[in-house]
Order: sequence, then C-alpha cells, then structure tokens
Amino acid sequence: MFQPMRGTDTQQSSLFSYLSPEERVPVSHPLRPIRQMVDEALQALSPAFSQLHSAFGRPSIPPEKSLRALLLQVLYTVRSERMLMEQLEYNLLFRWFVGLNMDETVWVPTVFTKNRDRLLEGDIAEKFFAHVLAQAQSANLLSDEHFSVDGTLIEAWQVRRVFSGRTGRLRRQMIPAIRR
Repeated sequence: MFQPMRGTDTQQSSLFSYLSPEERVPVSHPLRPIRQMVDEALQALSPAFSQLHSAFGRPSIPPEKSLRALLLQVLYTVRSERMLMEQLEYNLLFRWFVGLNMDETVWVPTVFTKNRDRLLEGDIAEKFFAHVLAQAQSANLLSDEHFSVDGTLIEAWQVRRVFSGRTGRLRRQMIPAIRR
C-alpha cells in the first residue's frame, strides 16, 4: 500500500505530558552550566533571603525565581518585565531556567517589579551577581574579548533612584558589582 511521505497536521493538545522541562532542554544547551552556577549562588544567599521577607502576610515571589528571571532578562535582552512575563508564559526554556512548572501561573508584571525592587534595595541582587561573577572568573569562563549586552537593562538596575527625606531630592546609589 502507498504511504505518502508528508506527515499529517494533527491539531491536538494533550491534557498530560510525561516529559519534564528538564528532559526537554538539551544537555549541551549553554544555559545548563549557567543554571548550575546560579543555583550555587542562590544556595549561598539563602540565609539573606529569609531576613528580607516578613514572617506573615502574603507570600511573595520566591527570590530565587525572581533572580533567575532577571538574569534571563539580561542574557536574552528582554526589553521589559511585561515582555519577560509573556516569555515565561509560553517559553519552555525560560520556564525551566526559572524553575516554573508547566501549569504554574506566571506573575503579574507589577508584582514582579515590586519584588525586584525589594531585591535591589536589600542589596541581594548585587550579592547574587557578584557571586555568579566570582564563579565564572574562578572557572575561567570570562575573557577580555568583545562581548555585547544591552546596557540599558544593566544601567537601569545600576542606578536606583531613592528619595532622601523631606527634600524629595533624588540620590543615586551605584551597585559596585555591575559597574565593571
């Protein structure tokens, strides 16, 4: 019997999937070693996360997931938190890196921004990026050759605007680890 070579265009969604995001991301993907370094840095910062949050109230976005998402925003030059949340909604690679299950709800961009600000104000983001940078240096993963990144994202995080007292003047605080 004759079998056509063209496959069929079946439009069917499965209710359940038996593959984890871990199995879907190739072993050789460049984000795998980065994720490993990030997880080590986050483990080292775990005590600082506990001090940053209140013992009661509504649970916030886990700081580990927020920092992983912020790192993706820089690495993939995602222009805004709104677009980052959109990517997290449907991008399997982003979900895997951040640690979101497939059926887990993605955060509202304004809530994510509020949590990001808490991490910046508590100097957690500075410590996180410094720890990851130190790991990359010790593993000899950095070079002096040309490297391009959207500097507006880093600059936006680097310069935090803080109102000082009653005067309402803006004061800039630099994040030393990112200044390099």
